Amino acid sequence: MTKPAEHWETLTPDRRLEARLEAWAAAPGITFDHAETAAAYRERVGIIADALALRRPSRVPVCPMFGVYPLAYAGVSVREAMYDYDRFAQAWLTFHADFPVDTVADPIPSGRVYETIGYRQYRWPGHGVDDRTGYQYVEGEYMQAGEYGRLAGDPTGFLLGSYLPRIAGAFAALAGLAPLLDLMEGPGVAVCLSQFGTPEMQGALRALLDAGAESLAWLEAVGAVFTELASRLGMPAFSGGMTKAPFDVVGDTFRGTRGIIRDRFQRPRELGEALRRLVPLCIEQGVAGGDATGCPLIFLPLHKGADGFLSDEDYREFYWPTLKAVVLGLIEDGLVPLLFAEGAYNRRLAVIADDDIPAGRAIWLFDATDMVAARRALDGRACIGGNVPGTLLELGSPGEVEDYVARLVAAVAGDGGFILSTGTTIDEAKPENVAALVSAGHACGRG
Repeated sequence: MTKPAEHWETLTPDRRLEARLEAWAAAPGITFDHAETAAAYRERVGIIADALALRRPSRVPVCPMFGVYPLAYAGVSVREAMYDYDRFAQAWLTFHADFPVDTVADPIPSGRVYETIGYRQYRWPGHGVDDRTGYQYVEGEYMQAGEYGRLAGDPTGFLLGSYLPRIAGAFAALAGLAPLLDLMEGPGVAVCLSQFGTPEMQGALRALLDAGAESLAWLEAVGAVFTELASRLGMPAFSGGMTKAPFDVVGDTFRGTRGIIRDRFQRPRELGEALRRLVPLCIEQGVAGGDATGCPLIFLPLHKGADGFLSDEDYREFYWPTLKAVVLGLIEDGLVPLLFAEGAYNRRLAVIADDDIPAGRAIWLFDATDMVAARRALDGRACIGGNVPGTLLELGSPGEVEDYVARLVAAVAGDGGFILSTGTTIDEAKPENVAALVSAGHACGRG
């Protein structure tokens, strides 16, 4: 959605959300194959909007989270899809044509982009894992404990001059990039720019250009798939962008699990300052995604906030305050935080049912959380979703899937504010179980 820049700042958060939802339903730029398809698209957007607003939709939205399973179903390897965008498109179209879920599965990343920059933070098919295995994150301490001041003081400078060279071989020449402040004054311009003239730096810049061109090709391919799924099948996206909790940015991306836990005890003040400094950057990341795609739901995978990972006191001190600030910032811009609480959040429910977060403005998807307790804690406050187990879809029977869905819907759907989803992203499943999930969701979830 393109913001009406001259009026946007004058709109209230509620009116901004209304404008974003209207634009999402209008689907500008999409020509539907049939009037029925357009109606199906708008119905799907409408039932998600109803669930968000804690109204009872005409039926429960069925929005499972799929990882690489659509590829396996279509007989396309992960490696093929990451390098051949036509094969990716074929698999996504085949899968969604056969399973009438209410939202499109998120796309897989481009192996070509990773290869171009010599990416080190993932293992992907052909680079450390089997051709049919999903990509895997390689956790490490990509930021040293003594660099918190640089991260908090100049995040962009730190990312360019320290972080990027550590995670991508093509950017080694950026290590030690001199500050760009000299560009502000004529006498220092030539001196500052001279660092970009070395052969090593020229190679890094060429890698950026090549990766940028490949990224545009991937975005074009993904956009074409999503447009076709909307125009042909009436399916909207489930998320329009992604951001993260600041604690997860540091704990996943910069310091790693061991690093951030040590820092909590050895450098709590520096850690806290860095988390606060990351809040506006995380908000900006989410807003940019929502603006670019027109889908107002912004996905936040919550990795390190689960029960047992942090004490209740540490969750309240280090994790929740800055996550809450990101959530409120997204809501302020008319976006919908789509929070995926990985693991169990049973001990967090009293915290996340925060009165400062406006009712009917966020969606919580749960993995291993007690859904009845989640409904009780967030009733009248937030839409909830989940938590069909991936193991059930992989190892169970269609009858077991149907029974699970029926019990879940009966227990927590209530008079609204519920989305049927999975507790994890699905990489492996029996096709008959996926079909049972969809059909049972449609059957059990009608008002």
